[in-house]
Amino acid sequence: MSRVQLALNVDDLETAVAFYSKLLGVEPAKRKPGYANFAVIQPPLKLVLLENPGQGGSLNHLGVEVESTEKVHSEITRLSDEGLFTDEEMGTTCCFATQDKVWVTGPDGERWEVYTVLADSDSFGTSRRTLVEIDQAPVGGACCDASSSVSRS
Repeated sequence: MSRVQLALNVDDLETAVAFYSKLLGVEPAKRKPGYANFAVIQPPLKLVLLENPGQGGSLNHLGVEVESTEKVHSEITRLSDEGLFTDEEMGTTCCFATQDKVWVTGPDGERWEVYTVLADSDSFGTSRRTLVEIDQAPVGGACCDASSSVSRS
């Protein structure tokens, strides 16, 4: 099953988790320091909350979670055939999970990932991908890093 992912920066994780639990009618599927995600069945959605004080309410990144590495590879081929530049990361750790993924950038600088989760991880991650505007130098080094600068939306 595929589902859209929406990753939001939040000022206060506890407040955001309480709100989204009520709004979505489900509890987080994963909770870690500064991080929570909701796996919503209907509508199919992965909502990721990244504690990033001062950036609350802004978009961190978007994504599509897919069921397998094979699907990630087929999306790499499809996106490349469409003329989109792709940035592949296989076996990377990001957002407390080991993942295979590909990144593309939308026309207004929004970052999209197509990914599959291979396994849970105890660490946030060390992926080289940071979610900053393309022309900004990254702050921090982890993917989806809640302490990094994010694209203005």
